[in-house]
Amino acid sequence: MSGPGGGAGGARAGLAGQTVVVVGGSAGIGLETARQVRAAGGEVVLTARNAERLQRAADEVDTVRTAAFDAHDTVSLEGFLRELPGQVDHVMLTAGSPSYTPLAELDPAEAGRDFGGRIAMTVAVARAGREKVRAGGSLLFMGGTGGRRPAAGMAVTGALTAASPALIANLALEVAPVRVNLIAAGFVDTPLSASLLGDRLDARREQLRRTLPIGRVVGPADVAALALHLMTNDALTGATYDVDGGQQLVTP
Repeated sequence: MSGPGGGAGGARAGLAGQTVVVVGGSAGIGLETARQVRAAGGEVVLTARNAERLQRAADEVDTVRTAAFDAHDTVSLEGFLRELPGQVDHVMLTAGSPSYTPLAELDPAEAGRDFGGRIAMTVAVARAGREKVRAGGSLLFMGGTGGRRPAAGMAVTGALTAASPALIANLALEVAPVRVNLIAAGFVDTPLSASLLGDRLDARREQLRRTLPIGRVVGPADVAALALHLMTNDALTGATYDVDGGQQLVTP
């Protein structure tokens, strides 16, 4: 299942003949990454929780394999990756959503699940990736930039935002020569954002168009383009890469 390695000049080699596993790939950033991988000549393995939505995505991008399961079930997640035939080139984890619950409404057990669940998924992918991903391939995880600025309701997400870069840097040493990187996104115009904002979505889009230095809203294609760069540039590991259109630079 694995394609050729990158080696020197890997950033120019593209993804032709390589296999990319996208966990949480039925919509948004995951699906757009799958589209761009296919356009670059790569093969795609997709997983998602919702079987019906996963099948629609699989039909669109012509996957080589799919599996429907909840990535928070780390036994299923790690087992699926280990049982893939042969080696793969890259694994990207996009599953999960941020927590924006104010302290007065926050259940301690739920907070532990939100924080620990994301850490556990990351560790599960890294454990399986040591053997399943070929040398010079990559593990790619999603985080955010919004949690770097303290605010009401951001306690869990802020803690996870602070912890994730350290986790990624340490994993990069432990799973080498497999590479490990983190994408930290700001607001991205995805179905997840729409579900979180509801009838406030249009107002948020307009605010970002007015205030972001880039003068537009960041979309899934922007994040996917960075993901492909991190997959193909084999000099990059252990780091966090922001893609937020300058959102951190302006007042929220």
